[in-house]
This record gives sequence, C-alpha cells and structure tokens, in this order.
Amino acid sequence: MIQKIGVIGAGQMGNGIAHVCAMNGFDVRLVDANAEALPKALATIGGNMDRQIKKGAMTQAAKDAALAKISTGTDFALFADSDLVIEAATENEAVKREIFKKLCPNLKKSALIASNTSSISITRLGASTDRPAQFMGMHFMNPVPVMQLVELIRGIATSNETYELVKELTAKLGKTSATAEDFPAFIVNRILLPMINEAVYTLYEGVGSVESIDIAMKLGTNHPMGPLELADFIGLDTCLAVMHVLYDGLSDSKYRPCPLLVKYVEAGWLGRKTKRGFYDYSGPKPVPTR
Repeated sequence: MIQKIGVIGAGQMGNGIAHVCAMNGFDVRLVDANAEALPKALATIGGNMDRQIKKGAMTQAAKDAALAKISTGTDFALFADSDLVIEAATENEAVKREIFKKLCPNLKKSALIASNTSSISITRLGASTDRPAQFMGMHFMNPVPVMQLVELIRGIATSNETYELVKELTAKLGKTSATAEDFPAFIVNRILLPMINEAVYTLYEGVGSVESIDIAMKLGTNHPMGPLELADFIGLDTCLAVMHVLYDGLSDSKYRPCPLLVKYVEAGWLGRKTKRGFYDYSGPKPVPTR
C-alpha cells in the first residue's frame, strides 16, 4: 500500500505532483538538487491552492493540512521511508539515469519508482535501476492540479503488482488513468507533439502567422489553446526533446523536428519560462515574435 510519496524535482511538474499528492492526504517528500527551488515550489503550491479556495474546490483548513504534509530537502536520504518515488526531472535520459543511480541506495527494498517522463523508454530507464519490476511510467499532464489524465506505462519488466498499485494510487489522486505501451512518446505526445511540430512548419513555410495559426486551431477545431501558444506553455526545449525521441526511436521522416523549432531553442527562446518563445511575455499581453 502506498502512503508516503517522494517527488524528485521541484519544477512545474514536480510541484504539481506534490500538490495533488498532499491534497489527497499523502505524506510527501519533495527533493531538488537546487535548494533555492524548494521555497519557490512551496510558494507556487500555496498560490495554486489559493486559486482552488477561490473556486470553492478547497478550504483554508484543507490547504493548511496539505502544506503540512510536504517536507522538502536536497538529499535523497529523505526518501528512506517512501513507498513510491516519482521522478519529475528534466526530459533528458542521461540526467534521469544519473538520478536513479543515486536514488536506489537510499530506498527500502519494497519501494516503487515511477518516472514522469513524457517520451523516454520506460524499459531502458527501469533497466538503469536495481528494481526494474518495481519501476513504471506515471506521466502526469501539465498543469497537474487541473488536468485529469495520468498516462500509465509499463516497461517490459514492470510487474503486475507494481502496475496495479500505481493504478490504484492514480484513482486515489482523483485522476483518470490511460494505459500506454512503452513506445516512443506513448499516446498523448505521440499525437500532440507532431501536431505542434506541424504548426511550427506551417509558420516556417509562411502559410500563416503565429496569430493566424493559433486562432485557426482554437476556433476551427475548438482547442482551448493554439498549438504555438501550447508549445510555449510546455517549453520549446521539451517539445524538441520529444520530437528527437520520436524521430530517433521510430526512424520516420514525418517526425523530423522543424528547423525553426531548433532555432528557437538554440536562441534560448523556450516559451513562457524564458518570457520569450513564439510569443513575447515581457509585457502585459503576449505579443507574437514572428
């Protein structure tokens, strides 16, 4: 039974996962190598909970109780009594492997590990741990407190028991699970990221402006956000990383990353997090950069 949950990474995804776990009564240990990221993460969680209070989805007492369940630190020793540790570090396989190498010696034998990777092979990541049978993918959607879906991905070695425990936990977190096979980018990003990449090609080839492309998809297909606006929200570096995984993993030219997407990432224009991507976010209203 899962009661104590560890989260690695205090960024956008990690703090969202910690938020949802604590809100649903689980003890949470949030660890990040950068000590400065931890108070920022707690402030973000608190702010997001305030938003839920305003909407009537949470009470002040529930917020106080949830925040009291989150403890933070920079050392993996904090996970000694965790039943499950969810890794939510940057979408880079080498970084994740290094994390698992350092993590495993700090865990009890029965502890499960899940990765929030949005595209990388669960089988390969699991093989880099000392417990591939107790390892699986648990891909939350962004923003975690709002989005209902969690993709569950079994590696070739993942045991039925691990899968069932994580599926049960997903339901306890108030989320709906969709099970995906361990192929590059799984279900959501296998469909979503090529669409975003095609939108960037549409811009690159001059078919439409940033504004026209986003308006066309919002009003023409009823999407809540246009694909370029969404790319900025996800992070253009993450979009490019997923396209590389698809292109390298499936060897199909339809997954070739658009050269314009590559250029934006090379320029450090990564979207909202750098205040500049397909839109400039430095003013009161986002303005297209192209």
